[in-house]
Amino acid sequence: MSTVTWITARGLFGRRRFLLLLPLPVVLVLLAVLSRSLGVDPGEWGPPVLVGLGLAVVLPVVSLIVGTGVLGAEIDDGTVVHILTKPLPRWQIVLPKLAVATGVTAVTVAVPLYVAGVLAHSARLGLALAAAAAVGALAYSALFVALSLLTRRPVLLGLVYVLIWEGLLGNFVGGTKVLSIQQYVIALADRLAPTGLLETSVSVPVAAVMAALISVGFTVLAVDRLRSYSVAGETS
Repeated sequence: MSTVTWITARGLFGRRRFLLLLPLPVVLVLLAVLSRSLGVDPGEWGPPVLVGLGLAVVLPVVSLIVGTGVLGAEIDDGTVVHILTKPLPRWQIVLPKLAVATGVTAVTVAVPLYVAGVLAHSARLGLALAAAAAVGALAYSALFVALSLLTRRPVLLGLVYVLIWEGLLGNFVGGTKVLSIQQYVIALADRLAPTGLLETSVSVPVAAVMAALISVGFTVLAVDRLRSYSVAGETS
């Protein structure tokens, strides 16, 4: 598993798509610093920056870029053949890749969210956002890794989920929030550091259970799907 992890990390950091991870976190921090330096009330800039940008855009988009890249890119360029020919159980391929995707996403997003949380309220809020973002990184990564194995258009379907389901329907149709990873992250962060800056109708128990179910469920689905791949990288 360590070999697969190393190959995945090296491939991810060696691709141009890794550069796409940097702009959004930088913008998040810059907006927080600018708002704080101008003396704007955190109650006014906190929700749109922390939630509207950080949790609704930066976290899912970074997860999408990384999650669809750790395995989907190898399927597209055919290098997945080298891994599939190894005498490894498929779970020993999926889990290291999921771990890399989750770790890279969590670090990339948690650091700017922590900084923004500190500037908006306190170190406790910053830590709560970072911890909740790590949970969200796992759930999103499991979803997007599975999508990269289920379809040839994982980025498109991922954007539909993030923009349409979570972004559009999540704001106007209350029932959709129960199936929104973004709302789970908000609920967990607000429980860890109640401030009034984060609001959601999803309860903490529902958020915790659903995040776990999505993480485990899509990981199992990804492992099962990978078993159907032949050495040529096509499904049998």
